[in-house]
Amino acid sequence: MRSDGLFIAVDVDQAIAADVEMAARLTEVCPVDIYAQQDDGTLRIVEENLDECVLCELCINATPQGAVRVIKLYSGASLPA
Repeated sequence: MRSDGLFIAVDVDQAIAADVEMAARLTEVCPVDIYAQQDDGTLRIVEENLDECVLCELCINATPQGAVRVIKLYSGASLPA
């Protein structure tokens, strides 16, 4: 699952997006509310909040390695580095 903002894109592994517990964890840790849960508990990326990302890596650290990537569209670099 990938969503693009103006400055960043967020790429979340489909298995993580479908996991209700992981979706809740992402929703809880993000300080700028990029993540939310749909009615069925699965992950929803709040596209209007994407460019509020402060690159804190909390979402990356809350999930298994490689499950979430934050891509800086202005440089092509991604987190985690």
